[in-house]
Amino acid sequence: MVCRKRKARLLGVGLDRDDEMVRITRGRNFHLVGGSRDTHRSMQEKCRRFNEKLSTRGKELDDLEHQEFLDLAAECRMNVVQHRGNEK
Repeated sequence: MVCRKRKARLLGVGLDRDDEMVRITRGRNFHLVGGSRDTHRSMQEKCRRFNEKLSTRGKELDDLEHQEFLDLAAECRMNVVQHRGNEK
């Protein structure tokens, strides 16, 4: 049995669309889907900045602690949706 380590990825979803194009971009640490031309471009730019900041820190996405990820995402002006788990 082959056991693969799961790799963290950023997922960007654009919900606005002003044409019939379905935009998809994959890059280092991210997958982006949907959005208008401007929204998709904005997501690409934010992911590019995020990756630059990661490189500057000498880290990989998998290396980040939760709060460090949130701080870095805020620096890049990313909208982050957090999973709350099974709250009772």
